[in-house]
Amino acid sequence: MTGRGALAAIGCVALLAACGNGSGPATRPEPSGTPTSTASPTQTPSTSTPGTTTSTRPTVRPTTTRPVPSTPPATTSPPVALPAWLRGSPVTRIPTTRRVVALTFDGGSGAQGAAAILSTLRAAGVPATFFLTGDFVRTHPGTAAAIAGGHYLIGNHTMTHPHLTRLTSAAIKDQITRAEQQLKPVVGHSPRPWFRFPFGEYDARTLQIVHAMGYGAIGWTVDSRGWQGRAAGTAADVVTRVRAALQPGAIVLMHLGANPDDGTTFDADALPRIIAAVRAAGYSFVALNGW
Repeated sequence: MTGRGALAAIGCVALLAACGNGSGPATRPEPSGTPTSTASPTQTPSTSTPGTTTSTRPTVRPTTTRPVPSTPPATTSPPVALPAWLRGSPVTRIPTTRRVVALTFDGGSGAQGAAAILSTLRAAGVPATFFLTGDFVRTHPGTAAAIAGGHYLIGNHTMTHPHLTRLTSAAIKDQITRAEQQLKPVVGHSPRPWFRFPFGEYDARTLQIVHAMGYGAIGWTVDSRGWQGRAAGTAADVVTRVRAALQPGAIVLMHLGANPDDGTTFDADALPRIIAAVRAAGYSFVALNGW
């Protein structure tokens, strides 16, 4: 065999070794990082039109070493699976036949009644749930720390208590995310899945966003209306309204601040009598996560 023929034979052998057994190129697995879609609420469809994202694949497969996929950005708190009773429309009553009542307190601006409320709850041994805005936590850090230190359940009430239905979807997400960032260092963990809409206002779009972010919306069975001050009567009227609405799983809405016009703190003033009236009617108290 001539020198040129020997070189050709050697090149052919090398080519066969590089190409394998000749059965065709190995199949490359598809990427495993396919995002998981979040189910929309089962009771209220979204009115918004979701955008369409087009996934583009390379037209030519690389013949060199496959690049290592980049690590997706970490989220501060991945969404959690919502319990069945928190899906759909805001919950206005705990789904139970037990004679239990959940006291809930919103902190969106002032904290004038907070010290008295916490003192009453401690003295009576009553659990409660607090929905705090990010601004409340930033403005009243001592009160927020006292609530967390009392091991009360704390939920997200947005950053600045806006009318969410008037905001863009991006702004709504920003309100919820920034509030969570304020709450996490105080609470020690994410406030998910507990959320309350400011003013109780929501629609299909805002509700879908809240669910997609891992939150269930909590409404109320009865508004004590203590926040309205003298325009809604007296502290005795607050007690009467709550007592008249008693039913298994009732959720009571009250507030930590004072009425801005007359400075009254009727929710704080009425709380000892509310607790006594609820117990006299044969009910006990639960936090929203403890029934």
